[in-house]
Amino acid sequence: MEIEERQPVPPGSGHPVPAGPRSEEPVGERSEELSGARRSPLGRRPLIPVVAGCAVLGGVLMLLPSAGGGGAPRPAPGPAARAASAVGAGAPAALSDLAALIDDRESRVRARPRDDVSWAVLGAAYTERARRTAAYAFYPKAEKALRTSLRLRPADNAAALEGLSSLAGARGDFRAAKRWGEAASKVAPKRWTTYPALIDAYTGLGDHKAVDRTLGKLLALRSGPAAQAVASRVYRDRGRREDAAAAISDAAAGAATPSEEAAFLTQGGDLAWERGDRQESLDHYRAAVSTDADAYDALAGQGRALAALGRVPEALRAYRSALAERPVPRYALELGELYDKLGLGAEARARYGLLRDLVRRDGAAGVDDEPVLGLFEADHGDPRTAVMELRAAWQRRPGIAVADALGWALHRAGDDQEALGFAVRATDKEHGGGVRSALYAYHRGQIERDLGLSGPARRHLAEALRINPYFSPLLAPAAREALTALGEPPAGGPAEETGDEETEAPPAPPGPSAAPGQTSAR
Repeated sequence: MEIEERQPVPPGSGHPVPAGPRSEEPVGERSEELSGARRSPLGRRPLIPVVAGCAVLGGVLMLLPSAGGGGAPRPAPGPAARAASAVGAGAPAALSDLAALIDDRESRVRARPRDDVSWAVLGAAYTERARRTAAYAFYPKAEKALRTSLRLRPADNAAALEGLSSLAGARGDFRAAKRWGEAASKVAPKRWTTYPALIDAYTGLGDHKAVDRTLGKLLALRSGPAAQAVASRVYRDRGRREDAAAAISDAAAGAATPSEEAAFLTQGGDLAWERGDRQESLDHYRAAVSTDADAYDALAGQGRALAALGRVPEALRAYRSALAERPVPRYALELGELYDKLGLGAEARARYGLLRDLVRRDGAAGVDDEPVLGLFEADHGDPRTAVMELRAAWQRRPGIAVADALGWALHRAGDDQEALGFAVRATDKEHGGGVRSALYAYHRGQIERDLGLSGPARRHLAEALRINPYFSPLLAPAAREALTALGEPPAGGPAEETGDEETEAPPAPPGPSAAPGQTSAR
């Protein structure tokens, strides 16, 4: 359906969602290699789910009138009502129910084209479906629906503002997400559902003080599972793994639907993977897929964990299934690198070609895949192209992920002096880093090694392998080789080793206000 393209002045966005009681039903066990598994106990305290999109959709659904009345018993909810109930409780909806909700709201706006609330619900539902399935053609439809809602009700339309913020964040446009989100928070400052997308936007922009401030507002307004999950994400980004695990474990206690439980299980698998626990991560991922067959991130996670466990045929099947169901560049890169490790060059090149195709497809829908594309180009393509693209990305989204990717691309292009500044920014708490990432530590260690800073290089390469000895099928072995080449520290102790004495830190890389070509190098 055609929607008027009038462009309202950007307001903001946000999130909605209460969380219901946790189901006591255990996760069903299956025998299939990719979907069955022992349930990983959430008492082990996993990581965090993405709740921003669900929160937004839940927020707009809060505006809808409840059906029924009187003392007559209510009929069992249909798929659209289940989707509305799930997202209204801060939970992901089953994809089949989400599709029913979309059909229902499309029918409503055809019948009542001036229904601003239904337009907002429809836009948020489009965004969530695109995010879950990588069917990014829904993003332009989401934007049209949300802008139509805002045009029909330009004042105090927090639902449309939140939806636009969530949409922008899903596309990787964190400046727009911030703009819409801040406008939404002005319209309804006590609407807690505004804040998760805003926190994501500040994270993507590297504004960690704003993240902490906004998290404080969120937790003052809401203490349920959705808010705890956001807090867990922030704690994880600060390197506070125990706090992150505690928060997500508490959030998991409120999981009310299979789709929500699967999201928490997936995040638990991610946290276990990040600390190098292959079996626990696999247990979480399998339980997630057993709980919700549409948990495609968990399916890719199975591939990651199975490969690290040496179960390569199963890993390949898991990766191929995930990529077929949710074709995103990250899956293509991971599968390609696994094929590379196995010496299957033709298969690897096919996945790398697919990665480029997916990036082009995503770009047509307004999605920014530059961090993944930059890492791919740095390691398997043209590092100088990676530097050029990532410099532009740094202007748009100067967060930790882009700092790491740009630092690595500069290293691969031969500019280790400037590369170190970005690597430090990605890893040092004082520069806004702090997340315990084996990949980031490896990148920094290799840059320091090539600069002749053998002491720091040894520390960071060893740190990468301590964090997760299996972090990459290609780079983990390279980290071991580099440590072997560096040898043992000198007998005289750290003071006699190059780079082990206190040295001046490299200058922080330029902020996004600098021109793309202007950089500071030590």
